[in-house]
Amino acid sequence: TGDGAPESYRLDVSRTKITLTAPDAAGLFYGLQSLAQLAGHHGRRIPAVTIVDAPRFGYRGFMLDVSRHFRDKEFVERQLDLMARYKLNRFHWHLTDGAGWRIEIKKYPALTDIAAWRPYPDWEGWNFGGKRYCHRDDPAAAGGYYTQDDIREIVAYAAVRGVEIIPEIEFPAHVLSAVVAYPWLSCTGLQHEVPSQHFISRDLLCVGKETSLQFLRDVLDETVSLFPSKYINIGGDEAVYTRWSQCPDCQALMKREGLTKVSELQGWLTDQVAGWMKERGRTVIGWEEIIMRGKVNTPVVAVIWHNVNDSIRAKEGGHKA
Repeated sequence: TGDGAPESYRLDVSRTKITLTAPDAAGLFYGLQSLAQLAGHHGRRIPAVTIVDAPRFGYRGFMLDVSRHFRDKEFVERQLDLMARYKLNRFHWHLTDGAGWRIEIKKYPALTDIAAWRPYPDWEGWNFGGKRYCHRDDPAAAGGYYTQDDIREIVAYAAVRGVEIIPEIEFPAHVLSAVVAYPWLSCTGLQHEVPSQHFISRDLLCVGKETSLQFLRDVLDETVSLFPSKYINIGGDEAVYTRWSQCPDCQALMKREGLTKVSELQGWLTDQVAGWMKERGRTVIGWEEIIMRGKVNTPVVAVIWHNVNDSIRAKEGGHKA
């Protein structure tokens, strides 16, 4: 049932020989994984068997959130080993969130000098203890980040194992870590307002300032230069628009673009970013909010997490889900 399909393979074990055939390198790799599993279970006496296998789904994903809980390079590579063993092929790497910034961006060093470090031993302490950050040299600093060389190494490590890494740079909400490093990214220009203990994110990137948009372009350009995947994930969930509704710059943008609802600013931003990324050969992925908050003309991929019927809405809007 799998002959000739992408990532398929045929494994024949007879009394005298073992034959593995596949239409592509990924299929050969997955056939070797099955052979290794047989050997692990049976030892040197592998039973005679024929396996004809092909993936049911082209996207077989695993997500790791290193923003809330940082994991070092060796841990990530171990996850890639396990993914390969079980024939998973897409690694969604959640690199930024309000709880921490984990990717080196050369143009904005404070993202990893400050936004990657918290004076708490774990995420729970940070989340319920004031949501503060500290400099990397602080004796209490806990956390970390991946250098661009680390990322290149991990991407290469994944590619050998048939795994495509899809990075996530989260916005317009869940950006407290970036705002602490660069306060001018927020509507108010304040580094750290009294944080809400509610899980919904009230920390927003100011969409009305060209400096904020340039920050996004710079960060996304450096990110996609490191990851050959045709996808870039932008998150996009759980934004509360209070700041935008009070911000003169955001209100001026609404007037210029003829928007009537403040939530439509997120759709405008998504469309801008999707256009930038299309020029770079990338397709934007994000939570369903990216297609539910205003008009998005550039095709994107919406990850549906509230209502399965929104998959139909995505398709009707020219998007994938």
